[in-house]
Amino acid sequence: MRAPDTGGADFHRVTEFRTRAVLCGAVLIVSGRTYFWSYTANMDAGSQRVLQYLTEVEEAAEDVLTTKQQIVDLDMKRNRNREALSALKHDMADTEKVKVCFGNMFLKFPKSKAREMIQKDQEQLDKEISDLRRSLKAKVNCLNEMQGNPELRGYNLSPLSAEELKAINSLLRR
Repeated sequence: MRAPDTGGADFHRVTEFRTRAVLCGAVLIVSGRTYFWSYTANMDAGSQRVLQYLTEVEEAAEDVLTTKQQIVDLDMKRNRNREALSALKHDMADTEKVKVCFGNMFLKFPKSKAREMIQKDQEQLDKEISDLRRSLKAKVNCLNEMQGNPELRGYNLSPLSAEELKAINSLLRR
């Protein structure tokens, strides 16, 4: 990314919590984030490698944080859908119509149709959240590898399926 006022110098963003190593250039703190820029033409090869490494680590960390935020946002939507499903269980008949919000408008749907749409949305949200959680594990491992940290032990474990649990319980009862 290029900074508009640095005369063509490369502009790199590093979060405030990272090391504030300035290779050659200046540091600027804006709204809780640390920015630094340097003239890469004047840098030696070692400094450029360090700068490239810091940039790659920062991008990987941003990717991990973005994925975590997506999971939180989808989980909040899933909770709102669950609340809507429980609200639809009231004493109304399935043929009665309920108002459903789509974007910035409300539409009337039969109660059964609204419940069906929300349940399909729940299934889609569950699938997206599980996919994001799976990809988050790979991204965290990649970030740890880039930082030279060992791989997290036990992080790639998955829960037993219902069939596996039944098989273990039947073996224990013998």
